[in-house]
This record gives sequence, C-alpha cells and structure tokens, in this order.
Amino acid sequence: MPEPQEVTVPSEGERMSGLLYMPDGPGPHPAVVLAGGWCYVKEVAQPLFAEVFAQAGVAALVIDYRHFGGSTGEPRRHIDPWRQIEDYRNAVSYLQALDTVDENRIGAWGISYSGGHVLILGAIDPRVRAVCSVVPVIDGWDNLRLSHGTVSLRVLQQALDQARAKLYRTGEHTYIDHQPVELGAVGTFPFPASRETFARIKASEAPGYEGSATAQSTEMLLAYSVRPFLTRLVSTPTLMCVAEGDDHTHWDLAAEAFEQIPGPRKKFHVVPRSTHLTLYEDVDVRRQTAAVAAEWFTEHL
Repeated sequence: MPEPQEVTVPSEGERMSGLLYMPDGPGPHPAVVLAGGWCYVKEVAQPLFAEVFAQAGVAALVIDYRHFGGSTGEPRRHIDPWRQIEDYRNAVSYLQALDTVDENRIGAWGISYSGGHVLILGAIDPRVRAVCSVVPVIDGWDNLRLSHGTVSLRVLQQALDQARAKLYRTGEHTYIDHQPVELGAVGTFPFPASRETFARIKASEAPGYEGSATAQSTEMLLAYSVRPFLTRLVSTPTLMCVAEGDDHTHWDLAAEAFEQIPGPRKKFHVVPRSTHLTLYEDVDVRRQTAAVAAEWFTEHL
C-alpha cells in the first residue's frame, strides 16, 4: 500500500489539511472520511484506522477540521460541532470529485465527539451510505453532568460564565483545558489520567495536538445532542463501537442511543474489559476495532 498523500480540502473559504490513503489498484474505490474528537488533530488515533481501511480496499481521507492542526481558520482551537459536520460534508464532496473514488460508495467514521457527528451526518446527508461511530458523545449535557458531578460542573460553568463576560467586554477568547491538570481544576473533560495519555500521544504521534479549546466550544458541547437524529438513521447502516468500561463518553448513553436507531442494518460492538482510553493506549485493540469497522464498510459501501 502506498504512503498517504497530503491533500488540501476546501471548506467554506478555509483550507483543511488531509491525508489520503488509497488502496492498491486503479479503482474507483469506496471511501471513508475520518475526523477526530475533542481538540484532536488528524494524527491522533486515526491513521491506523485509515491504514486498515485502505488495506481492505477502502480509500480513507483523514482531515484536520478548520481551526486545528494544519488547517486554516481563526480563532485557533475553536470547536463548533456544526462547522465540523460541515467539514465532513465538504470532505465527502472532495472525495466525490476524485476519479479513483466511487462517488456513490462513501462512508463516515468518527471517534468520541466525532462519533456523535457521524450519527448526525448519516441522518442528514444521503451521500453518506454507512457510518461507524466509535465511543461516541451522545449528549453533551448528560455527558459532562455524569462525568463532572454537581460540584465540578459548577466550577466549569463559573469559568464559562467568566469567559463569556470577557469575550463580550474585550473580544478575547478564553481557552479551557481539554483535561484538568489535577482533580478539581478546570477542564472540559475532568480526567487527569486522560491528560497523561494525550501528553504521550503528543510526544509520540501527534505533535500538533494542543490540549485546549475556546470556552465557547464547551458551551456548544453542553448544547449538543444526537438524539433528535437517531430515528433518521433507518436508511443508513450504522456500526457503533463502545468500550465496556467507558465513563468518559459513557457507554450506557451510547447503548440507549443505539436502541433508538430503527431497522436491522445496525451493529453494536463492545470492546471488552476496556475504557475510553484503551483505544488510544493499546494499539492491538485499536487495530482489532479498525478491522471490525473495515468489515462493516466493505459490506455496506
């Protein structure tokens, strides 16, 4: 399999940085768009999935959202979920224009926050013929309420209120850590162990990762929910992969969401004896999960 090609994908006047993994042979091939979760750049977890897809005969385009990594967009590290979903849709358009891709056989893959995005995408964009959602965020309010608990969530909300006042008064953004430096400190997701994991990922795989985002990003997370879109996935084959012990994005919320997807063309895959971080820390588990996803896309695209 050839090395991935660096590509530039236009999106609403900005430029997204991407890596395009093509299978051997002339094509046209089915293809999948991959994008990351909270604060991710394209090198976090995704390349291995893309490699496995390409080895299975499915082209894979991994993108940096606008505002992140090698992509343009200001302010930096601003996470607007609807703009990110639009980035997915523009990446689909990019793939459809390639002679080596079958424009009628395109899917979408997401992990964590983007695991929610692809559920929405599969519901609203008929060009997306199949989706794989890995350890998804289902509802931002429920996710953070369960993760933080009452006292920690109050601290986060106070920080968001202060940031909004500052933005109105000065026009300057406040940045909130992806994870806190210690228990009780401010962070969008209140898991210091996750901070350690992502520090290792930054050192070994993804030097462009920066562990913070605008405070407005967290406000939009708190208003985010995939639930209104689940019944519209009846026409989109949907694979949901969850970690058995996930208390970061809460596998019980994912299981409840999965049950709301109508029809038989869906699959619920559980990674046993795992946590949310297992998919980032254990390469073998990541590769095994990628193989499950590759089989799904091979069958349904």
